[in-house]
Amino acid sequence: MAPPAHAPPVFDALRLSAASLDVTAVNRLGASAIRSRQASRLRALVSTARQRSRFWRERLAAQPGAARGETDLGALPVVTKAELMARFDDWITDPAITRPALRAFMDDPSRVGEAFLGRYVVWESSGTSGTPGVFVQDAQALAVYDALEALRRHALRPMRRLFDPLYLSERLAFVGATGGHFASVVSVERLRRLNPWMGAAFHTLSLMRPVAELVADLNAMAPTILVSYPTAVALLAEQARAGALHIRPEEIWTGGETLTAEVRRHIERSFGCCVRNSYGASEFLAIGWECREGRMHTNADWVILEPVDASFRPVPPGVVSHTTLLTNLANHVQPLLRYDLGDSLCVSPEPCGCGSPLPVIAVQGREDDPLVLHDAHGRHVTWLPLAISTLLEEEAGVFDFQLHQRDKRTLCLRVGLEGDAAHAALTRCQQSLAALARRDGVRGLRIVSEAGQPLQRGSSGKLRRMIRAAP
Repeated sequence: MAPPAHAPPVFDALRLSAASLDVTAVNRLGASAIRSRQASRLRALVSTARQRSRFWRERLAAQPGAARGETDLGALPVVTKAELMARFDDWITDPAITRPALRAFMDDPSRVGEAFLGRYVVWESSGTSGTPGVFVQDAQALAVYDALEALRRHALRPMRRLFDPLYLSERLAFVGATGGHFASVVSVERLRRLNPWMGAAFHTLSLMRPVAELVADLNAMAPTILVSYPTAVALLAEQARAGALHIRPEEIWTGGETLTAEVRRHIERSFGCCVRNSYGASEFLAIGWECREGRMHTNADWVILEPVDASFRPVPPGVVSHTTLLTNLANHVQPLLRYDLGDSLCVSPEPCGCGSPLPVIAVQGREDDPLVLHDAHGRHVTWLPLAISTLLEEEAGVFDFQLHQRDKRTLCLRVGLEGDAAHAALTRCQQSLAALARRDGVRGLRIVSEAGQPLQRGSSGKLRRMIRAAP
């Protein structure tokens, strides 16, 4: 049966209450409680996967002890996004969910934040690793994410949150990719639908718009909380230093990209407020949070991260991994077991001074650079990684590409294809980039196609899509 028009957002108050109580309890009970919850939740997840997912039933059949219901995470096979998406209908545990139905739902931008089939939230991921993903969350998974986000994030202004826990006095502006059902914009829209009073106070702005228009809108709304990606906030910080952006946010929240210490200092000096960073993905929204010490903790009671080398062997604490395997203990609709997330991280061998029993990690995610070009008058024009990625994904239909800036007017474009397919993809990308250059007043831009050249990857193992020329 087709979902109702304008279906209400997914929300279950009882599940949220139960998840919140559990999250609070773990904070007090310590590491043994985390290990116990991991083990019991992993058993339940594997049981669901074995019984209701054809894909996982096949993959788990050869697991030692499978007939006895035993679960050894390290013995399970590693899976990739491409592998799971290729067998989507076999992977999913609810046969009512199909790729064609999801595609029709996601093709309608007016349905961002709505419930698919009346009971699921849908997120699509970018194709950073070469394959875009579609991830479906039910009420239980969302209750877990909501509880983790609400109860574990360190409040930058504790007294303000004590008297205003629902952010009634705040004006929040989210700047990001808005052209699809991406986790960030879906989450903001879901909050607005659940709380209609947020409509006037919570704003979503497209990162694809010209910087001057974005600055004008931010000046008009004067947000007290600014939410975006580190590269986007760094660009806005430059606008503030130049005198164009006049906002004075009291908090800045970042995520989705690597936040270096240098960029954090630049943002905090420019805006005169603190930055709170988080770590999440479409595969698990609330992987990590920053404590009062400024260190990143993983929500290990609900997500298992395995730092591994290039052969998927565990690396010890203190060693930077080649990639990371993720197991989502909250989502039984799309079981994710030992999923190659692609991020490089390092687990701290020492506990954190904040007293939290949750492990501390240092994350190295996306390593893309903003590209700095010049217009006809010699002024800087900055193209942000997420904006360019969204442009080429949506307009050119290309997910595996790389832009290497050679100088202020030359970009080298590579794609991960060969033959006629590569030629067609390069042509579409060139047309989209040329149109963007005309819009932003970039004159004399040269886009050089480098067919057959390998794509460079960063130390995290992910593709570096945009590489800026050295100054």
